[in-house]
Amino acid sequence: MKLAIITHVPHIPQGDTYAGYGPYVREMNLWAKYADSLEIAAPIAKGSPDNIHLPYDHTNVRVFHVPSMAFTSLGKGIMTLLNLPVILFQLWRVMRRADHIHLRCPGTLGLMGCFVQILFPRKPKTAKYAGNWDPNAKQPFSYRLQKKLLSNTFLTRNMKVLVYGEWPNQTKNIVPFFTATYRESKIEVGTKRHFVSSFKFMFVGTLSPGKQPEYAVQLIKDLHEKGIPCQLDFYGDGVEAENVRSIVEKLQLDEIVTLHGNQTSETVEIAYKTSDFMVLPSRSEGWPKVVAEAMFWGCIPIASQVSCVPWMLGFGERGVLLEPDHSENVKQLGELLGDSDRMLQMSETGQQWSHAYTLDRFEGEIKSLLQ
Repeated sequence: MKLAIITHVPHIPQGDTYAGYGPYVREMNLWAKYADSLEIAAPIAKGSPDNIHLPYDHTNVRVFHVPSMAFTSLGKGIMTLLNLPVILFQLWRVMRRADHIHLRCPGTLGLMGCFVQILFPRKPKTAKYAGNWDPNAKQPFSYRLQKKLLSNTFLTRNMKVLVYGEWPNQTKNIVPFFTATYRESKIEVGTKRHFVSSFKFMFVGTLSPGKQPEYAVQLIKDLHEKGIPCQLDFYGDGVEAENVRSIVEKLQLDEIVTLHGNQTSETVEIAYKTSDFMVLPSRSEGWPKVVAEAMFWGCIPIASQVSCVPWMLGFGERGVLLEPDHSENVKQLGELLGDSDRMLQMSETGQQWSHAYTLDRFEGEIKSLLQ
């Protein structure tokens, strides 16, 4: 089977294959197990892979270069419009050759893919919508347009659309889905957490404005000022890294806040096992893997109430849901940190829930979709 993948993730040539953003490639390697060849429409980037990148495992990978699309400035918008014929041709070319078409949404290339796939109504297709599928969420027009196109069973035929969470009044092609990081063999039986001060907090992911990493610093600062011994470790990099460093320096928190930059999955796994809490004050998410990953190891998530996160956290039973009021968040965390029994219960119920969403189950679901 020839599997076509449409994605905005930049691909870096690496020997006989390509490397891309680690979590994305790790998932696509599972899809690739059931394909004879991969034909990918994506931007090709220059440079060398770093710790956050992974190579494809498949031996038959071909990438068709698609220029990046952006409308963030006049110049980029004009360049995108000039490149549009090439972009559409490349997408059509890859889809025409495929036995199965797989779209990665939301994204600019995903949006173009939503239009081009209309020309192939008989081909089997899947779309992974990795963003927030909440019908009531305030989102950019391009995101809402992708959701409308994917939900339209007249224009989008023979496709299963994989979304995070269960939402009312959906069309028949919308399939509630999930994602995973760890195998069942990773489950450690008999290990028990001990929540005692000083408490260790961690932040995992891209340091971007949407993830609000500076809010994690503010939480630690206020807990520290309340006399609660704590520390915060950042694992990830991004445009907000320098801003976070300057805030840490300004607030004189150098001794309790550390930025580690991008690290390997093995290093992050050790951090999950040795941290008490994982903070994710994000403005928007789909299925935040870091929440499920933290719970897998008994690390308690502290996360925003976006997308399916409240459901993932059992509406407060398996983790802490952040409120709009910052003082309320400091108050509820302060109370929780004084209750070791409640923290242990959160940790254990979170583990039980997360252990049901393993890579073994995830791979089985992918196999059934492709077959």
